[in-house]
Amino acid sequence: MEDASEPSDPELIERARGGEREAFGLLYRRHEASVYRFARAMTGSSALAEDIVQEAFLALMRDLERYDASRGGLRTYLFGIARNLARYKARSVRRLTSLDHEEFAAAFEDPVASLSANQERRRLRRCLGALPARYREVIILCDLQELDYAATAAVLSVPIGTVRSRLHRGRQLLLERLRRRDDVPVAKRCLI
Repeated sequence: MEDASEPSDPELIERARGGEREAFGLLYRRHEASVYRFARAMTGSSALAEDIVQEAFLALMRDLERYDASRGGLRTYLFGIARNLARYKARSVRRLTSLDHEEFAAAFEDPVASLSANQERRRLRRCLGALPARYREVIILCDLQELDYAATAAVLSVPIGTVRSRLHRGRQLLLERLRRRDDVPVAKRCLI
């Protein structure tokens, strides 16, 4: 969320188009974390997410003239770039898994709690990563990145109704995958 005392994204874009480096730097600092989180969720890899962030901002810098604020917010535009990059990388590179530095440090403080939390996070990432891309990306954009339906539709270039139906179906699929344990079907486990 932008502070009233801070210049808006469209103002910073105009200043960056005029060659002001600090304006672009402010845009980067403002949006880098959310683009990283999105890319990390899409790829399952911190290293790939960092690459995607860099490539997304390089693409923005290179094509500043192509950005049209009337079509959507800058965050939405950057998510669109990151989505395309993540899809490209997913086709060309096997998904990597890595141990986050925070998880490694937390393991020394309370090993049992850390192990349990890490297992749950990995399980969630695995289940989310196993969803078809059309469902995974809408869940990441709406639920993790907290974009509204219209912004998500703009990122994915689909109608809002498609976002709603994919989100509903994706949540169902994710819930089914999370409920599965030891290859016991959900219906049978409910009876146990």
